[in-house]
Amino acid sequence: MKHIKTFISESVTYSKDKEIIIEGPVSPDDLKQMTFDKGLDSFRVPKEQFEALIEIAELPEGRIIICRIDQHIIGYTTYLYPDPLERWSDGNLPYILELGAIELSLNYRKYGLGKKMLKLAMRSPEMEDFIVITTEYYWHWDLKNSGLDVYQYQKVMHKMMGAGGLEVFATDDPEIISHPANSLMARIGKNIKQEQMEAFDRLRFMNRFFF
Repeated sequence: MKHIKTFISESVTYSKDKEIIIEGPVSPDDLKQMTFDKGLDSFRVPKEQFEALIEIAELPEGRIIICRIDQHIIGYTTYLYPDPLERWSDGNLPYILELGAIELSLNYRKYGLGKKMLKLAMRSPEMEDFIVITTEYYWHWDLKNSGLDVYQYQKVMHKMMGAGGLEVFATDDPEIISHPANSLMARIGKNIKQEQMEAFDRLRFMNRFFF
């Protein structure tokens, strides 16, 4: 599968004469010229997470959308093929991409940047050729800094993902059904065929019993 990466950029004014640039997919060479905010530490220490973003950008399918002030990254989202250890990679379906991570530095979470990154990513026409999934697990959420409980945070996440066209889909995946706040969400591209959707449905429900 040939991976096209249509670059899109827009700006948001967040204070007098100051702009946040939202753009992507960003190339690894461009990422290497930037700095990475120390508040981006939800998944790894910032230095290691920045290295991980560059590695994802180097993948044929890897897509990194960022928010930056000048050349300083204050937020990002990642898109890549699902982890080989998860059911979503079964069959190596080339039209399933996973929104692997979305993160914003704490000081910039009041500007709706998460929604803007998701909307921008889906404006690339090639995204209509994919089923984009995300697995929402409550243990990844920043409940401490948000002041929200898991169900309030779940509503926030669903609303944000909805801005990118993702909807909740049922599944029997053990990790997702292990807690009612967890969920599978997906955006079905306009060019997805019926047989591709049926293959996705088989991934969603792999533990059916036959009598």
